[in-house]
Amino acid sequence: MTDHTQGLPAVFLDADTSSFTRFAERVAPHSLPWSGVTGPVRDVPHGTTVLALTFEGGVLMAGDRRATMGNVIAQRDLEKVNAADEYTAVAFAGTVGLAKELVRLFQLELAHYEKLERRPLSLNGKAQRLATMIREHLPQAMQGLAVIPLLAGYDEARGVGRIFNYDVGGGLFEATAFHADGSGSPYARGALKKLYRPGLSAADATTLAVQALYDAADDDSATGGPDLNRGIYPSVALVTEAGYRAVPEDEVRAVAEAVVNARASSPEGPRAPLV
Repeated sequence: MTDHTQGLPAVFLDADTSSFTRFAERVAPHSLPWSGVTGPVRDVPHGTTVLALTFEGGVLMAGDRRATMGNVIAQRDLEKVNAADEYTAVAFAGTVGLAKELVRLFQLELAHYEKLERRPLSLNGKAQRLATMIREHLPQAMQGLAVIPLLAGYDEARGVGRIFNYDVGGGLFEATAFHADGSGSPYARGALKKLYRPGLSAADATTLAVQALYDAADDDSATGGPDLNRGIYPSVALVTEAGYRAVPEDEVRAVAEAVVNARASSPEGPRAPLV
């Protein structure tokens, strides 16, 4: 039998950690997105608004599609919502290039752990791993290259969807029902606070997410609303006991068209009862 380990550096055979990022720090630190800290950086594309909310049987994550660079639209169809693994979704606001690398590295981190330990991390463990990665990115964040991820997943042990949000220093917080990040997040959170109710169906949660992103785009110039002319709609994903599922574009389009049409007669959107 051929020995495939022959000639490999000892670090490749050292199994004292199941963290891919710790391994990369030892063998190729230059490959990590937070390496090579320099001076202040300006005029790089930034992603804007992402949100998550729980519904009956799981959790939904959604994001607008716009990236801005100063007062310029840098990209109209950016995908900010990603599968981290089978039962977890991750989205981002902030510096696009670093955010995409952070998401890719987080996906590798979870897959690496599962291969070495032969079991997946718990949802709490995933949230803690991402917090550690954000803390390691802090020097670049302080120079203007901040990345603020949003994590949502289905907790198989509890049988519910859960949402985790972070501050720029890697502080970890759990939202009880919904959360939004990015430049349009105050307006998205306002819509969610007004319209959210326990026990939403997946379909109602999708409509609520599109309503919240519409409100964000209505008041925040960096957030892109549904673009019916270009066929660009929010990204929406569901995570349930069945796993991660990106909502097909035709389903999101139907919801977006209904929301836009309703706003023609009621520009401020649906009203919540006073009591």
